[in-house]
Amino acid sequence: MALDPEEGKPEEVVPLASMKDGEPEPSTSASLPPPVSAAPRPKPKITTAVIVPIWMAFSVSVILYNNHLYHTLDFKFPVFVVTWHLTFAAIGTRVLQRTTNLLDGTKDINMNKDMFLKSILPIALLFSGSLILSNSAYLYLSVSYIQMLKAFNAVAVLLISWASRIAEPNRRLAFIVFMISFGVALTSGGELKFNLVGFIIQACAVVFEASRLVMIEILLHGMKMDPLVSLHYFAPVCALFNLMILPFTEGLAPFYELGRIGPLVLISNALVAFFLNVAAVFLVGVGSGLILTLAGVLKDILLISASVALFSAQVSPMQVFGYSIALAGLVLFKTTGTK
Repeated sequence: MALDPEEGKPEEVVPLASMKDGEPEPSTSASLPPPVSAAPRPKPKITTAVIVPIWMAFSVSVILYNNHLYHTLDFKFPVFVVTWHLTFAAIGTRVLQRTTNLLDGTKDINMNKDMFLKSILPIALLFSGSLILSNSAYLYLSVSYIQMLKAFNAVAVLLISWASRIAEPNRRLAFIVFMISFGVALTSGGELKFNLVGFIIQACAVVFEASRLVMIEILLHGMKMDPLVSLHYFAPVCALFNLMILPFTEGLAPFYELGRIGPLVLISNALVAFFLNVAAVFLVGVGSGLILTLAGVLKDILLISASVALFSAQVSPMQVFGYSIALAGLVLFKTTGTK
């Protein structure tokens, strides 16, 4: 879904003055010059060597910050946190739309009621479920183990794609499915603090996320929406959906804790998450498929290492071996030309 948006058509304007310096003023009876096209503002240039570390830093920071919020600060309200992030993102994307050209891709999308109800709404519901479940898993499982389980996302996407008949299975993909599944099974077998509730929640999050990705391929096929454009459309819908279920999940409890947490923590936490999406736009724009894959693998390794160093997470030798197999399968999957 992270594709480069096409440049929006520049706005036509009538110039305030058409004279060059030193030229005499034309008579009032002269006709106005025809409208000219304003030159589009160029997008900021940034190199791969710069954006990859920035994206990795924000990606790792979001997860570690959320984990710090849930455990160190004892603010165990993932539904509220996700709702706050989405609300902040909905406002942030609209501010950027009016002040920058980062969301010019919205000009190429003809959003109407039919498209909203049949495409945006069902994908947004899956997106919301994925975010809530994946954040809730951090209450039960370590950051390192959750990252290892996320390697199974690729398998879930393949299986749902095959079931939906939008992709055909073959021996190579079947081998990749077996390779990743075997690696993830070893990491689960080697988990020293296994929690069944957390495992089930994360497994459901994987199913929701994989379904969302397949649904995007089916309903938004051929539409160019980069991470910020997608967030622009999905964040408000997800935030409203979360607000509807918040009273039945966490109630007013998170609001009573806001005074203890303070606005600085909440705003900085949402800013880090929002800047991750901004960095993702530039990353997709400059990075090849191989670079994106290797950056993602390196980010996961750094995140697991940071989890061990900062939160004393325990990683067994069997998990290291199993995750190495899963990562090899993941790299193989993402470099075979499969979306």
